[in-house]
Amino acid sequence: MKAQLEAIKSAAIAAVNAANDQDEIEALRVQYLGKKGELTAILKQMGSLSPEERPVMGQLVNEAKAAVESLIAEKTTAMKAKAQEEKLKAETIDITLPAKPVNKGKLHPLNTVLDDMIDIFVSMGFDVVDGPEVETDHYNFECLNVPADHPARDMQDTFYLGENLLLRTQTSAAQIRTMENRKPPIRVICPGRVFRADEVDATHSPVFHQIEGLVVDKGITMCDLKGVLEQFAQEIYGKDTQVKFRPSFFPFTEPSVEVDVTCSECGGKGCRVCKGSGWIEILGAGMVHPNVLRSCGIDPEEYSGFAFGIGLDRLTTTRYKISDIRLLFENDKRFLEQF
Repeated sequence: MKAQLEAIKSAAIAAVNAANDQDEIEALRVQYLGKKGELTAILKQMGSLSPEERPVMGQLVNEAKAAVESLIAEKTTAMKAKAQEEKLKAETIDITLPAKPVNKGKLHPLNTVLDDMIDIFVSMGFDVVDGPEVETDHYNFECLNVPADHPARDMQDTFYLGENLLLRTQTSAAQIRTMENRKPPIRVICPGRVFRADEVDATHSPVFHQIEGLVVDKGITMCDLKGVLEQFAQEIYGKDTQVKFRPSFFPFTEPSVEVDVTCSECGGKGCRVCKGSGWIEILGAGMVHPNVLRSCGIDPEEYSGFAFGIGLDRLTTTRYKISDIRLLFENDKRFLEQF
């Protein structure tokens, strides 16, 4: 039995030393030290020994088991350390290498121009207000001096959602809500999306953006309107920009004007962009119609005001020389990455 024990111990030690991975080590542990292992089987044979031989043989078996267990533990620890070292070596980062480029998001050109415009008007004392995109006929038309039988309704192809609900055709509806809830003096701009049933082409879209402006106070005149728009135009297009008013018609302003600025491309000399006129139309404006003030509970005998509407999309395409408005809405990364 002694010789058998020595043979098993030597074989176990040799096998453990020759093992190449942790799976082999675990298999050897089960083979020699498990419940049915070879060293355990030796202990089960001790019943055939005399009482004097059992303690001696038991001690030899325990020493053999301890030697094998110790060797397995050392080998396992060494293998784990080696595996950890190899893993760290494989994951080592060379900090001298240049970093991978990170693509940062950018503001959409519409947002860039909008932020610039908001900064300009806020610097002149305007507040920024918002309104719902789904409006009632009352706010979108009736309160803006456009009753149901008014021919001006034919000027706007409207998306109706129900008998009295529609997608707003202008952000002027937010001005009405503001005048109903604030007392003069009022000085606000209302940026946002608007919707009209236009055919999609290079200059038209069923979804576009406006910035409406409104000032209501005592003694407001056309001179105040011109001063604000001149300041705005010079901030956007340059200090030498001039502003020209042309008579026009809008049901919610009287008198009404179209506003032109000197062409930024040719400086007013005439070119392809301005079709030789030296001027470019940028917005519509006028003095708030007395009926609009009256519908909001403001006495037109005491207060007056002016309003203007700017097409953000047209301003953006002009500023960046974009030939097709559809590019602003298609989310083509090749186009957007240029800004």
